[in-house]
Amino acid sequence: MAQFSVVTNTSKALTPKTWVLFAFEKEEGFFNAAAKVGKSIWKQIKDEGFSGKEAQAAVAHPPAGSGADRLIALGLGPKRDLSLESLRRAGGRLARKAREVRVENAIVEWPRQFKDEQVKAFVEGVLLGSYQFNRYKTQVKDAPKGLQKFIFKVPSDLVSAMTKAIQTAESYAEGVILARDLINGAPSDVTPKVLADTAVKIAKGSIRLKLYTKKDLIKMGAGGLLGVNIGSALDPYLIHLHYKPAGKAKKSVAIVGKGITFDSGGLSLKPAGAMETMKMDMAGAAAVLGVFSQLSKLKPNVEVHGIIATTENMPGGRAYKPGDVLKAMNGKTMEVLNTDAEGRLVLADALSYAVQQKVDGIVDMATLTGACIVALGSLVTGAMTNDPKLLEQVKKATDTEGERIWELPLVKEYRDDIKSKIADMKNIGSAGKAGSIIGGLFLEEFVGKTPWVHLDIAGPAWMDGEVPSIPYLTHGGTGLMVRSLLTLFKTS
Repeated sequence: MAQFSVVTNTSKALTPKTWVLFAFEKEEGFFNAAAKVGKSIWKQIKDEGFSGKEAQAAVAHPPAGSGADRLIALGLGPKRDLSLESLRRAGGRLARKAREVRVENAIVEWPRQFKDEQVKAFVEGVLLGSYQFNRYKTQVKDAPKGLQKFIFKVPSDLVSAMTKAIQTAESYAEGVILARDLINGAPSDVTPKVLADTAVKIAKGSIRLKLYTKKDLIKMGAGGLLGVNIGSALDPYLIHLHYKPAGKAKKSVAIVGKGITFDSGGLSLKPAGAMETMKMDMAGAAAVLGVFSQLSKLKPNVEVHGIIATTENMPGGRAYKPGDVLKAMNGKTMEVLNTDAEGRLVLADALSYAVQQKVDGIVDMATLTGACIVALGSLVTGAMTNDPKLLEQVKKATDTEGERIWELPLVKEYRDDIKSKIADMKNIGSAGKAGSIIGGLFLEEFVGKTPWVHLDIAGPAWMDGEVPSIPYLTHGGTGLMVRSLLTLFKTS
């Protein structure tokens, strides 16, 4: 990750020769540059089409004697529309442009009007936009490294607050990067045991871990997780991370992640093309681990339980079959009609276990349904809830972090679609009808009266290629919801 430092405007320390400038659309010039430099550079890049629009970044060379060899100009869009997301995207755009022109060190004279949350957003954008997953590449020695060092030049009275905001942004980005690395790893490398081992590494200080093995799960009656697992040669795990603040917690929350490290569809086998990205079916679990990797640093005054049900879904010789009936940890029975609707089966046990912790609220994250991608596309998460107040808190956090969610209704009349003739419920509804809502209604059967929000992250958890308009998103796993959950706990 790039290393950030803060110096005062009067500092005489040696500084990078690449300067970063900001511009608003429809306002002449830069608002964080000396008048002479700003005027000459503005004319140069304006003639090339730069006007300060949000999606713009330009490179220019200043006049001799200015102290800089190169300038990178970032557009922020109209001043009235400036938001945290504008600055986050500007940071991502800077990261991409720096890699493109092979800039490794840069400095920005940070405008006083940009406060703590704004510097946090900008730094998040730089760090996440700089992310590259090169684990399996052999020819990376001469590849552009991107930004390595970045200096903020600020008035002396802002140094302390700026430093703290940068540290918070670094923690957020570290959590996201951990999640991205797990999602992007090859499915034979990132197995259920690797998720369990990652939890073991995280469990220190104020974080404790209970790790339930296959033998434990049999005793616990985790029939959903065990049923999905039976076709795999690899053992399942139920992971329970537990963070407690030093003082009295304001509330307790469980975050639950679906951890299918590879989803073949089981005997209801997916087409070959649909399996190509199914290493990402544990993105919910990766988000839980990303959040917990930072809780001891950020120290929110909220008690947090992180619960992950993890296994592969494979079509082995002993695999569970359409027509089988599984019993979840809370005693409810589930008729399996499609083994590719496995996420809700493992979450049945994870949610049942979360309820046992007697928490004030539950938020689950799951790449649950392709129907949610059809409904909301690749940039919006589907949200369902039995408690509007909890959903409003989650939405406030996601709005702050630029991770969009949209509520889908839990239509009670649709419950008839998951009624089974031989069990308490079946794991699919009618083909082509409200698939995401049916998934949410199924999960609701396992939370009882506990306030609960279900986040179907099937679309935004993975990007096929880069997103030009959101430059801090890179190809592959996004680490979705790590930042939003950290903000939820920080502001609770």
